[in-house]
Amino acid sequence: MADKLKPARVANALAITAGIVSIVCALLLAIAPQFSMNLFGSIFHGLDVSNITVALTWGRTILGTVVAIVLAWIFGWLYAVIYNKL
Repeated sequence: MADKLKPARVANALAITAGIVSIVCALLLAIAPQFSMNLFGSIFHGLDVSNITVALTWGRTILGTVVAIVLAWIFGWLYAVIYNKL
């Protein structure tokens, strides 16, 4: 039988990765807002993201990071379960 993924390990790895990315993104936005807007605009193929941004606050940053971690954990677990079924 093929190697199976351990759903909790995959979920944990993805959740940690999402948390790190979220924190780095928030730091980058706080330290270099114009650079961040240009970078994210490039990632989204020229979309002007400055029109859809809101003020960066500690509450939003923490909430966004927690939501990203929780969703990444769920998606990582689900991915591993589906992978093992296939």
